[in-house]
Amino acid sequence: MRKVRESKHRLGRECYIGLVRANFALCIKDRKWVFVERKIVDCFVEILGEVREKHSCLNWAYTFMPDHVHFILEGKCETSDLWKTVVLFKQRTGYWFSRYKKTIEWQKDFYDDIHRGDVGLRSHIEYVLDNPVRKGLVRNWQDYPYKGSLDSDLEEIMYGTRF
Repeated sequence: MRKVRESKHRLGRECYIGLVRANFALCIKDRKWVFVERKIVDCFVEILGEVREKHSCLNWAYTFMPDHVHFILEGKCETSDLWKTVVLFKQRTGYWFSRYKKTIEWQKDFYDDIHRGDVGLRSHIEYVLDNPVRKGLVRNWQDYPYKGSLDSDLEEIMYGTRF
């Protein structure tokens, strides 16, 4: 079996501190499906809420795909830390896996994309929400059950005049 190389971050940790916004994708090792039960997703959304609050971040959108998760975080103040938020999320959910889904674990790293200014926020949110559509799981993003936002109204963003 060929071993897949996991990505390494190309940016310094300082790039994730302060009033910065980024997309993140965290993948399950060996592409095992786990996010197909409402109770698991709800538990992980709760953990996301706790860690984003601890590190003073906003969550613009999230989508839990069967074998990975996408979310957009933004720092609310100069001391916000997106990196620590994601690492703490992986630690707490990794502990949950070790207790309740012993054969499931995260890949070691994660993918990210730092946003440049306010331009493109809506397109980044569309990308996160349309992931299940691109994978053929649903016809439109509204039909997918495991998506949402902890800090914004997705319908207003997608169909309103806000962005």
